[in-house]
Amino acid sequence: MKEILDAIQSQDSTAADFAALSIPESYRAVTVHKDEAEMFAGVASRDKDPRKSLHVEDVPVPELGPGEALVAVMASSVNYNSVWTSIFEPVSTFGFLERYGKLSDLSKRHDLPYHVIGSDLAGVVLRTGPGVNAWNPGDEVVAHCLSVELESSDGHNDTMLDPEQRIWGFETNFGGLAEIALVKSNQLMPKPKHLSWEEAASPGLVNSTAYRQLVSRNGAGMKQGDNVLIWGASGGLGSYATQFALAGGANPICVVSSDKKAEICRKMGATAIIDRNTEGFKFWKDEHNQDPREWKRFGKRIRELTGGEDVDIVFEHPGRETFGASVYVTRKGGTIVTCASTSGYNHEYDNRYLWMSLKRIIGSHFANYREAWEANRLIAKGKIHPTLSKVYSLQDTGQAAHDVHRNVHQGKVGVLALAPAEGLGVRDTELREQHIDAINLFRDASAERAIPSSRNV
Repeated sequence: MKEILDAIQSQDSTAADFAALSIPESYRAVTVHKDEAEMFAGVASRDKDPRKSLHVEDVPVPELGPGEALVAVMASSVNYNSVWTSIFEPVSTFGFLERYGKLSDLSKRHDLPYHVIGSDLAGVVLRTGPGVNAWNPGDEVVAHCLSVELESSDGHNDTMLDPEQRIWGFETNFGGLAEIALVKSNQLMPKPKHLSWEEAASPGLVNSTAYRQLVSRNGAGMKQGDNVLIWGASGGLGSYATQFALAGGANPICVVSSDKKAEICRKMGATAIIDRNTEGFKFWKDEHNQDPREWKRFGKRIRELTGGEDVDIVFEHPGRETFGASVYVTRKGGTIVTCASTSGYNHEYDNRYLWMSLKRIIGSHFANYREAWEANRLIAKGKIHPTLSKVYSLQDTGQAAHDVHRNVHQGKVGVLALAPAEGLGVRDTELREQHIDAINLFRDASAERAIPSSRNV
Protein backbone atom coordinates (compact mmCIF):
# COMPACT_ATOMS: atom_id res chain seq x y z
CA MET A 1 0.00 0.00 0.00
CA LYS A 2 2.95 2.33 0.61
CA GLU A 3 3.97 2.21 -3.08
CA ILE A 4 0.42 3.05 -4.11
CA LEU A 5 0.20 5.95 -1.68
CA ASP A 6 3.65 7.23 -2.75
CA ALA A 7 2.51 7.25 -6.38
CA ILE A 8 -0.64 9.18 -5.48
CA GLN A 9 1.44 11.64 -3.44
CA SER A 10 3.92 12.28 -6.23
CA GLN A 11 3.25 15.18 -8.59
CA ASP A 12 5.19 13.35 -11.31
CA SER A 13 3.34 10.02 -11.42
CA THR A 14 2.02 9.05 -14.86
CA ALA A 15 -0.59 6.56 -16.02
CA ALA A 16 2.28 4.21 -16.89
CA ASP A 17 3.65 4.52 -13.35
CA PHE A 18 0.29 3.53 -11.89
CA ALA A 19 -0.11 0.69 -14.37
CA ALA A 20 3.29 -0.64 -13.32
CA LEU A 21 2.44 -0.71 -9.61
CA SER A 22 2.18 -4.11 -7.97
CA ILE A 23 -1.28 -4.83 -6.62
CA PRO A 24 -1.05 -6.24 -3.08
CA GLU A 25 -2.54 -9.61 -2.27
CA SER A 26 -4.73 -8.16 0.51
CA TYR A 27 -6.08 -4.89 1.82
CA ARG A 28 -7.83 -3.52 4.91
CA ALA A 29 -11.59 -3.37 4.72
CA VAL A 30 -14.68 -2.86 6.86
CA THR A 31 -16.70 -6.08 6.91
CA VAL A 32 -19.62 -7.89 8.45
CA HIS A 33 -19.47 -11.66 8.95
CA LYS A 34 -22.03 -14.16 7.76
CA ASP A 35 -21.77 -16.28 10.90
CA GLU A 36 -22.76 -13.23 13.00
CA ALA A 37 -25.96 -12.41 11.10
CA GLU A 38 -28.11 -13.43 14.09
CA MET A 39 -26.03 -11.62 16.70
CA PHE A 40 -28.76 -9.02 17.32
CA ALA A 41 -31.70 -11.44 17.37
CA GLY A 42 -34.35 -10.19 19.80
CA VAL A 43 -32.70 -6.77 20.20
CA ALA A 44 -34.71 -3.65 19.36
CA SER A 45 -33.46 -1.85 16.24
CA ARG A 46 -32.46 1.26 18.15
CA ASP A 47 -30.30 -0.82 20.51
CA LYS A 48 -28.37 -2.69 17.84
CA ASP A 49 -24.77 -1.46 17.90
CA PRO A 50 -22.74 -1.32 14.65
CA ARG A 51 -19.56 -1.17 16.72
CA LYS A 52 -20.14 -4.80 17.64
CA SER A 53 -20.76 -6.11 14.12
CA LEU A 54 -18.36 -4.11 11.95
CA HIS A 55 -14.82 -5.48 11.64
CA VAL A 56 -11.71 -3.91 10.14
CA GLU A 57 -9.55 -6.70 8.75
CA ASP A 58 -7.32 -7.81 5.90
CA VAL A 59 -9.14 -9.46 3.00
CA PRO A 60 -7.87 -10.76 -0.38
CA VAL A 61 -7.93 -8.44 -3.39
CA PRO A 62 -10.70 -9.69 -5.71
CA GLU A 63 -10.12 -10.84 -9.27
CA LEU A 64 -10.57 -8.05 -11.84
CA GLY A 65 -13.13 -8.85 -14.52
CA PRO A 66 -14.19 -7.35 -17.87
CA GLY A 67 -15.64 -3.85 -17.64
CA GLU A 68 -14.35 -3.39 -14.09
CA ALA A 69 -11.78 -1.30 -12.26
CA LEU A 70 -9.75 -1.61 -9.08
CA VAL A 71 -9.59 1.71 -7.26
CA ALA A 72 -7.27 2.80 -4.46
CA VAL A 73 -9.72 4.32 -1.99
CA MET A 74 -8.49 7.52 -0.39
CA ALA A 75 -11.76 8.23 1.44
CA SER A 76 -15.32 6.96 1.76
CA SER A 77 -18.40 7.78 3.80
CA VAL A 78 -21.17 6.18 5.85
CA ASN A 79 -24.66 5.97 4.39
CA TYR A 80 -27.75 4.56 6.03
CA ASN A 81 -27.43 1.39 3.97
CA SER A 82 -24.17 0.74 5.84
CA VAL A 83 -26.13 1.03 9.08
CA TRP A 84 -28.73 -1.43 7.77
CA THR A 85 -25.95 -3.84 6.78
CA SER A 86 -24.29 -3.54 10.19
CA ILE A 87 -27.49 -4.34 12.13
CA PHE A 88 -28.68 -6.97 9.60
CA GLU A 89 -31.92 -5.12 8.87
CA PRO A 90 -34.36 -5.39 7.22
CA VAL A 91 -32.57 -8.57 6.12
CA SER A 92 -29.01 -9.81 6.18
CA THR A 93 -27.12 -8.62 3.10
CA PHE A 94 -25.63 -12.09 2.70
CA GLY A 95 -28.86 -13.07 0.96
CA PHE A 96 -28.08 -10.44 -1.68
CA LEU A 97 -24.57 -11.79 -2.13
CA GLU A 98 -25.79 -15.38 -2.41
CA ARG A 99 -28.30 -14.47 -5.14
CA TYR A 100 -25.74 -12.40 -7.03
CA GLY A 101 -23.27 -15.26 -6.79
CA LYS A 102 -25.64 -17.50 -8.75
CA LEU A 103 -25.80 -15.13 -11.73
CA SER A 104 -22.49 -16.03 -13.40
CA ASP A 105 -19.06 -17.52 -12.86
CA LEU A 106 -17.68 -13.99 -12.38
CA SER A 107 -20.35 -12.94 -9.88
CA LYS A 108 -19.46 -15.94 -7.69
CA ARG A 109 -16.63 -13.76 -6.34
CA HIS A 110 -19.19 -11.76 -4.36
CA ASP A 111 -20.66 -14.71 -2.42
CA LEU A 112 -18.26 -14.84 0.51
CA PRO A 113 -18.57 -15.40 4.28
CA TYR A 114 -17.68 -11.72 4.74
CA HIS A 115 -19.10 -8.60 3.14
CA VAL A 116 -16.91 -5.57 2.40
CA ILE A 117 -19.40 -2.72 2.74
CA GLY A 118 -19.62 0.92 1.66
CA SER A 119 -21.30 2.70 -1.26
CA ASP A 120 -19.11 5.81 -1.71
CA LEU A 121 -15.49 6.44 -2.59
CA ALA A 122 -12.99 8.96 -3.84
CA GLY A 123 -9.70 7.58 -5.06
CA VAL A 124 -7.39 6.67 -7.91
CA VAL A 125 -7.80 4.00 -10.59
CA LEU A 126 -5.18 1.26 -10.25
CA ARG A 127 -6.23 -1.27 -12.88
CA THR A 128 -8.93 -1.64 -15.49
CA GLY A 129 -10.27 -4.86 -16.95
CA PRO A 130 -10.81 -5.85 -20.59
CA GLY A 131 -13.21 -3.58 -22.47
CA VAL A 132 -12.57 -0.47 -20.36
CA ASN A 133 -11.51 2.45 -22.56
CA ALA A 134 -12.79 5.59 -20.81
CA TRP A 135 -10.65 5.27 -17.68
CA ASN A 136 -6.94 4.71 -17.09
CA PRO A 137 -4.65 3.95 -14.15
CA GLY A 138 -3.93 7.19 -12.30
CA ASP A 139 -7.31 8.80 -12.98
CA GLU A 140 -8.74 10.54 -9.92
CA VAL A 141 -12.34 9.44 -9.56
CA VAL A 142 -15.43 9.16 -7.44
CA ALA A 143 -17.84 6.25 -7.79
CA HIS A 144 -21.60 6.15 -7.75
CA CYS A 145 -23.21 3.03 -6.33
CA LEU A 146 -25.38 1.70 -9.17
CA SER A 147 -24.24 -1.74 -10.35
CA VAL A 148 -26.06 -3.08 -13.42
CA GLU A 149 -25.57 -5.94 -15.88
CA LEU A 150 -27.66 -4.42 -18.74
CA GLU A 151 -28.26 -7.73 -20.50
CA SER A 152 -32.02 -7.12 -20.43
CA SER A 153 -33.78 -4.54 -22.60
CA ASP A 154 -35.62 -3.31 -19.49
CA GLY A 155 -32.65 -1.27 -18.30
CA HIS A 156 -31.75 0.51 -21.50
CA ASN A 157 -34.20 3.39 -21.11
CA ASP A 158 -33.45 3.83 -17.41
CA THR A 159 -30.69 1.66 -15.92
CA MET A 160 -32.43 1.73 -12.55
CA LEU A 161 -35.04 -0.56 -14.16
CA ASP A 162 -32.48 -3.21 -15.08
CA PRO A 163 -33.65 -6.49 -13.46
CA GLU A 164 -30.08 -7.06 -12.28
CA GLN A 165 -29.74 -3.59 -10.74
CA ARG A 166 -27.92 -3.62 -7.41
CA ILE A 167 -26.43 -1.13 -4.98
CA TRP A 168 -22.67 -1.60 -4.85
CA GLY A 169 -21.31 -2.23 -1.36
CA PHE A 170 -24.79 -3.15 -0.11
CA GLU A 171 -26.12 -5.75 -2.54
CA THR A 172 -22.65 -6.49 -3.92
CA ASN A 173 -19.32 -7.14 -2.25
CA PHE A 174 -16.00 -5.22 -2.36
CA GLY A 175 -17.45 -1.84 -1.36
CA GLY A 176 -15.85 1.52 -0.67
CA LEU A 177 -15.16 1.37 3.08
CA ALA A 178 -11.78 -0.15 2.36
CA GLU A 179 -8.31 0.60 1.01
CA ILE A 180 -9.18 -0.94 -2.39
CA ALA A 181 -12.56 -1.29 -4.06
CA LEU A 182 -13.86 -3.19 -7.07
CA VAL A 183 -16.34 -1.28 -9.25
CA LYS A 184 -17.79 -1.45 -12.73
CA SER A 185 -16.21 1.16 -14.98
CA ASN A 186 -19.62 2.76 -15.59
CA GLN A 187 -19.73 3.66 -11.91
CA LEU A 188 -16.78 6.02 -12.27
CA MET A 189 -16.97 9.80 -12.53
CA PRO A 190 -14.31 12.54 -12.36
CA LYS A 191 -13.35 13.65 -8.87
CA PRO A 192 -14.27 17.33 -8.31
CA LYS A 193 -10.90 19.06 -8.38
CA HIS A 194 -11.60 21.68 -5.72
CA LEU A 195 -12.50 19.17 -3.01
CA SER A 196 -10.40 17.09 -0.66
CA TRP A 197 -10.62 13.32 -0.80
CA GLU A 198 -13.08 13.08 2.08
CA GLU A 199 -15.22 15.94 0.77
CA ALA A 200 -15.36 14.39 -2.70
CA ALA A 201 -16.32 10.99 -1.27
CA SER A 202 -19.24 12.26 0.78
CA PRO A 203 -21.88 13.41 -1.78
CA GLY A 204 -22.07 10.34 -4.05
CA LEU A 205 -24.99 8.21 -2.89
CA VAL A 206 -27.08 10.90 -1.23
CA ASN A 207 -26.45 13.63 -3.80
CA SER A 208 -27.42 11.37 -6.70
CA THR A 209 -30.42 10.01 -4.79
CA ALA A 210 -31.69 13.52 -4.03
CA TYR A 211 -31.14 14.60 -7.65
CA ARG A 212 -33.26 11.80 -9.11
CA GLN A 213 -35.87 12.08 -6.38
CA LEU A 214 -36.37 15.82 -6.65
CA VAL A 215 -34.97 17.16 -9.94
CA SER A 216 -35.10 14.36 -12.50
CA ARG A 217 -38.11 13.59 -14.68
CA ASN A 218 -37.93 10.11 -13.14
CA GLY A 219 -38.71 11.72 -9.78
CA ALA A 220 -40.70 14.81 -8.86
CA GLY A 221 -39.49 16.99 -11.76
CA MET A 222 -39.17 20.07 -9.54
CA LYS A 223 -39.59 23.45 -11.24
CA GLN A 224 -39.07 27.07 -10.32
CA GLY A 225 -41.49 28.35 -7.71
CA ASP A 226 -42.42 24.94 -6.30
CA ASN A 227 -42.95 24.68 -2.56
CA VAL A 228 -40.93 21.64 -1.46
CA LEU A 229 -41.34 20.10 1.99
CA ILE A 230 -38.03 18.50 2.99
CA TRP A 231 -37.92 16.17 5.97
CA GLY A 232 -34.58 16.06 7.78
CA ALA A 233 -33.41 19.06 5.81
CA SER A 234 -29.96 19.22 7.41
CA GLY A 235 -29.33 15.47 7.21
CA GLY A 236 -27.46 13.38 4.67
CA LEU A 237 -30.25 13.35 2.07
CA GLY A 238 -32.18 16.45 3.07
CA SER A 239 -29.18 18.76 2.94
CA TYR A 240 -28.77 18.02 -0.77
CA ALA A 241 -32.51 18.32 -1.41
CA THR A 242 -32.41 21.74 0.26
CA GLN A 243 -29.53 22.82 -1.98
CA PHE A 244 -31.23 21.53 -5.14
CA ALA A 245 -34.42 23.37 -4.22
CA LEU A 246 -32.59 26.63 -3.63
CA ALA A 247 -30.41 26.28 -6.73
CA GLY A 248 -33.46 25.44 -8.86
CA GLY A 249 -35.56 28.42 -7.83
CA ALA A 250 -37.92 26.44 -5.60
CA ASN A 251 -38.95 27.26 -2.03
CA PRO A 252 -37.75 24.64 0.48
CA ILE A 253 -39.77 24.20 3.67
CA CYS A 254 -37.16 22.60 5.89
CA VAL A 255 -38.22 20.27 8.69
CA VAL A 256 -35.55 19.77 11.36
CA SER A 257 -35.32 18.58 14.95
CA SER A 258 -33.15 21.17 16.70
CA ASP A 259 -32.11 24.81 16.72
CA LYS A 260 -28.63 23.82 15.55
CA LYS A 261 -30.03 22.03 12.50
CA ALA A 262 -32.34 24.96 11.79
CA GLU A 263 -29.35 27.30 11.80
CA ILE A 264 -27.56 25.13 9.23
CA CYS A 265 -30.60 25.39 6.95
CA ARG A 266 -30.58 29.17 7.33
CA LYS A 267 -26.90 29.27 6.40
CA MET A 268 -27.67 27.23 3.28
CA GLY A 269 -30.14 29.99 2.36
CA ALA A 270 -33.48 28.55 3.47
CA THR A 271 -35.95 30.81 5.25
CA ALA A 272 -38.99 28.57 5.82
CA ILE A 273 -38.03 26.25 8.67
CA ILE A 274 -40.06 24.07 11.05
CA ASP A 275 -38.40 22.69 14.17
CA ARG A 276 -40.74 19.77 14.79
CA ASN A 277 -39.46 19.18 18.33
CA THR A 278 -39.72 22.79 19.47
CA GLU A 279 -43.19 23.08 17.91
CA GLY A 280 -44.22 19.74 19.37
CA PHE A 281 -45.42 17.94 16.25
CA LYS A 282 -46.30 14.31 17.06
CA PHE A 283 -48.12 12.55 14.26
CA TRP A 284 -48.87 9.33 16.20
CA LYS A 285 -51.08 9.11 19.29
CA ASP A 286 -49.60 5.72 20.06
CA GLU A 287 -47.94 2.82 18.25
CA HIS A 288 -51.05 2.03 16.19
CA ASN A 289 -52.96 5.30 15.73
CA GLN A 290 -52.03 8.50 13.93
CA ASP A 291 -53.36 11.92 14.92
CA PRO A 292 -55.03 13.73 11.99
CA ARG A 293 -55.33 16.85 14.12
CA GLU A 294 -51.55 17.09 14.03
CA TRP A 295 -51.59 16.72 10.24
CA LYS A 296 -53.92 19.71 10.08
CA ARG A 297 -51.83 21.74 12.51
CA PHE A 298 -48.76 20.90 10.44
CA GLY A 299 -50.48 21.97 7.23
CA LYS A 300 -51.52 25.25 8.81
CA ARG A 301 -47.93 25.89 9.91
CA ILE A 302 -46.69 25.25 6.38
CA ARG A 303 -49.19 27.72 4.94
CA GLU A 304 -48.00 30.35 7.43
CA LEU A 305 -44.53 30.00 5.92
CA THR A 306 -45.61 29.95 2.26
CA GLY A 307 -48.12 32.77 2.18
CA GLY A 308 -51.08 30.44 2.29
CA GLU A 309 -49.91 27.84 -0.23
CA ASP A 310 -49.73 24.06 0.24
CA VAL A 311 -46.63 22.16 -0.82
CA ASP A 312 -46.20 20.98 -4.41
CA ILE A 313 -43.67 18.28 -3.53
CA VAL A 314 -42.84 16.33 -0.39
CA PHE A 315 -39.30 14.95 -0.22
CA GLU A 316 -39.98 11.80 1.83
CA HIS A 317 -37.52 9.42 3.43
CA PRO A 318 -38.43 8.96 7.15
CA GLY A 319 -41.32 6.69 6.15
CA ARG A 320 -43.76 5.39 8.71
CA GLU A 321 -43.45 8.23 11.21
CA THR A 322 -44.18 11.00 8.72
CA PHE A 323 -45.92 9.50 5.68
CA GLY A 324 -49.50 10.11 6.77
CA ALA A 325 -48.72 13.77 7.36
CA SER A 326 -46.86 13.99 4.04
CA VAL A 327 -49.85 12.75 2.04
CA TYR A 328 -52.21 15.07 3.90
CA VAL A 329 -50.23 18.33 3.49
CA THR A 330 -49.45 17.93 -0.23
CA ARG A 331 -51.53 20.22 -2.46
CA LYS A 332 -54.16 18.91 -4.84
CA GLY A 333 -52.34 17.32 -7.78
CA GLY A 334 -49.06 17.39 -5.88
CA THR A 335 -46.38 14.74 -5.50
CA ILE A 336 -45.00 12.73 -2.60
CA VAL A 337 -41.69 11.20 -3.69
CA THR A 338 -40.13 8.62 -1.38
CA CYS A 339 -36.75 6.91 -1.39
CA ALA A 340 -36.43 5.33 2.06
CA SER A 341 -38.11 4.41 5.32
CA THR A 342 -35.66 5.10 8.12
CA SER A 343 -38.43 5.15 10.74
CA GLY A 344 -40.24 2.05 9.43
CA TYR A 345 -41.28 0.42 6.16
CA ASN A 346 -45.01 -0.04 6.81
CA HIS A 347 -46.43 3.31 5.74
CA GLU A 348 -49.97 4.28 6.69
CA TYR A 349 -51.96 7.16 5.25
CA ASP A 350 -55.58 8.14 4.64
CA ASN A 351 -56.16 7.30 1.00
CA ARG A 352 -59.06 9.76 0.71
CA TYR A 353 -56.53 12.59 0.72
CA LEU A 354 -54.63 10.90 -2.10
CA TRP A 355 -57.26 9.74 -4.57
CA MET A 356 -59.80 12.53 -4.13
CA SER A 357 -57.12 15.21 -4.51
CA LEU A 358 -55.33 13.48 -7.42
CA LYS A 359 -52.00 13.34 -5.61
CA ARG A 360 -49.18 11.04 -6.70
CA ILE A 361 -46.78 8.87 -4.76
CA ILE A 362 -43.53 8.16 -6.63
CA GLY A 363 -40.98 5.61 -5.51
CA SER A 364 -37.40 6.69 -6.17
CA HIS A 365 -34.28 4.59 -5.68
CA PHE A 366 -30.75 5.95 -6.12
CA ALA A 367 -30.11 7.17 -9.70
CA ASN A 368 -29.06 6.02 -13.14
CA TYR A 369 -25.58 6.79 -14.49
CA ARG A 370 -26.69 9.93 -16.31
CA GLU A 371 -28.45 11.32 -13.23
CA ALA A 372 -25.44 10.51 -11.04
CA TRP A 373 -23.14 12.17 -13.60
CA GLU A 374 -25.28 15.32 -13.67
CA ALA A 375 -25.39 15.46 -9.87
CA ASN A 376 -21.59 15.06 -9.69
CA ARG A 377 -21.15 17.72 -12.41
CA LEU A 378 -23.02 20.22 -10.22
CA ILE A 379 -20.65 19.40 -7.36
CA ALA A 380 -17.62 19.82 -9.65
CA LYS A 381 -18.89 23.24 -10.81
CA GLY A 382 -19.44 24.47 -7.25
CA LYS A 383 -23.21 24.73 -7.69
CA ILE A 384 -23.92 22.10 -5.00
CA HIS A 385 -21.60 21.52 -2.07
CA PRO A 386 -20.60 18.58 0.14
CA THR A 387 -22.25 18.46 3.55
CA LEU A 388 -19.45 16.71 5.39
CA SER A 389 -19.66 17.26 9.15
CA LYS A 390 -17.13 14.86 10.66
CA VAL A 391 -14.42 12.46 9.53
CA TYR A 392 -13.36 9.16 11.09
CA SER A 393 -10.51 6.77 10.46
CA LEU A 394 -11.21 3.44 8.76
CA GLN A 395 -10.57 1.78 12.11
CA ASP A 396 -13.37 3.82 13.69
CA THR A 397 -16.02 3.12 11.06
CA GLY A 398 -18.09 1.27 13.67
CA GLN A 399 -18.37 4.45 15.70
CA ALA A 400 -19.22 6.44 12.58
CA ALA A 401 -22.05 4.02 11.73
CA HIS A 402 -23.22 4.14 15.36
CA ASP A 403 -23.49 7.93 15.16
CA VAL A 404 -25.50 7.74 11.94
CA HIS A 405 -27.75 5.05 13.44
CA ARG A 406 -28.45 7.24 16.47
CA ASN A 407 -28.90 10.36 14.30
CA VAL A 408 -26.37 12.33 16.33
CA HIS A 409 -24.63 13.50 13.14
CA GLN A 410 -25.45 16.26 10.68
CA GLY A 411 -25.00 16.09 6.95
CA LYS A 412 -22.59 13.31 5.98
CA VAL A 413 -19.98 11.41 7.99
CA GLY A 414 -16.71 10.70 6.16
CA VAL A 415 -14.11 7.96 6.58
CA LEU A 416 -10.43 8.17 5.64
CA ALA A 417 -9.10 5.01 3.98
CA LEU A 418 -5.63 5.45 2.41
CA ALA A 419 -5.56 9.23 2.86
CA PRO A 420 -3.20 9.89 5.80
CA ALA A 421 -4.95 13.12 6.86
CA GLU A 422 -7.89 15.36 6.12
CA GLY A 423 -7.72 18.23 3.66
CA LEU A 424 -5.62 16.49 1.01
CA GLY A 425 -6.26 15.97 -2.70
CA VAL A 426 -7.28 19.53 -3.62
CA ARG A 427 -6.23 20.41 -7.19
CA ASP A 428 -8.17 23.63 -7.90
CA THR A 429 -7.54 26.04 -5.05
CA GLU A 430 -9.07 29.02 -6.87
CA LEU A 431 -12.50 27.40 -7.20
CA ARG A 432 -12.22 26.14 -3.64
CA GLU A 433 -11.61 29.63 -2.29
CA GLN A 434 -14.75 30.87 -4.04
CA HIS A 435 -16.88 28.35 -2.17
CA ILE A 436 -14.92 27.66 1.01
CA ASP A 437 -17.67 28.83 3.39
CA ALA A 438 -20.26 26.57 1.77
CA ILE A 439 -17.81 23.63 1.67
CA ASN A 440 -17.12 24.00 5.40
CA LEU A 441 -20.68 24.81 6.46
CA PHE A 442 -21.30 21.47 8.15
CA ARG A 443 -17.90 21.24 9.81
CA ASP A 444 -17.10 22.47 13.32
CA ALA A 445 -16.43 26.19 13.19
CA SER A 446 -13.28 25.69 15.27
CA ALA A 447 -11.77 23.01 13.04
CA GLU A 448 -8.66 23.88 11.10
CA ARG A 449 -8.85 23.50 7.33
CA ALA A 450 -5.72 22.71 5.34
CA ILE A 451 -5.85 23.82 1.70
CA PRO A 452 -2.92 22.29 -0.20
CA SER A 453 -1.61 24.20 -3.20
CA SER A 454 0.00 21.23 -4.94
CA ARG A 455 -0.62 17.58 -5.64
CA ASN A 456 0.72 16.22 -2.35
CA VAL A 457 -1.86 13.41 -1.96
